[in-house]
Amino acid sequence: MFSKASKQASVGNTSDSSRPAKNSVPSIISADLRITGDLVCAGDVQVDGWVEGDIQSRSVVIGEGATVHGAVHAEKVRICGLVKGEVKGDAVILEKTAKVTGDILHKSIAIEQGAFLEGMCKRLDASVAQPAPTPANEVKPLVSEVAKPLASSDVTKPLAERIAAIS
Repeated sequence: MFSKASKQASVGNTSDSSRPAKNSVPSIISADLRITGDLVCAGDVQVDGWVEGDIQSRSVVIGEGATVHGAVHAEKVRICGLVKGEVKGDAVILEKTAKVTGDILHKSIAIEQGAFLEGMCKRLDASVAQPAPTPANEVKPLVSEVAKPLASSDVTKPLAERIAAIS
């Protein structure tokens, strides 16, 4: 019952539990939480609070009272709240309470009646080859140098002003 062999067997199985399972509990940003910075998660994320920064995950749900100022990239994206920024996902769903200001890049999209979208919708098609970048259509990287810490006064500036300062 309390032998060393049973302890070693249980310790050896801990590496499997550290990997996120497909049906694992999502990481939740509750309604009273405000985050400034990027979120990267291998599993699922549910945002019910306020996020200023990009979100990258396997699955993202933006709750009805949530606000996101930044890009949202995931395999599955369900939006019920407010998003100001690019949305990119294999499957994107805009619920009737969704308010999106920004472009949506998707493989499939569903927009419920009543959802608000101000931006472009573009279907991603993996079978079509993308043209090689030329000087005319070359994509400029967002950050060309190592990110510098923000001064406390920079945090209160609107996102557009901070992006303009980087460029």
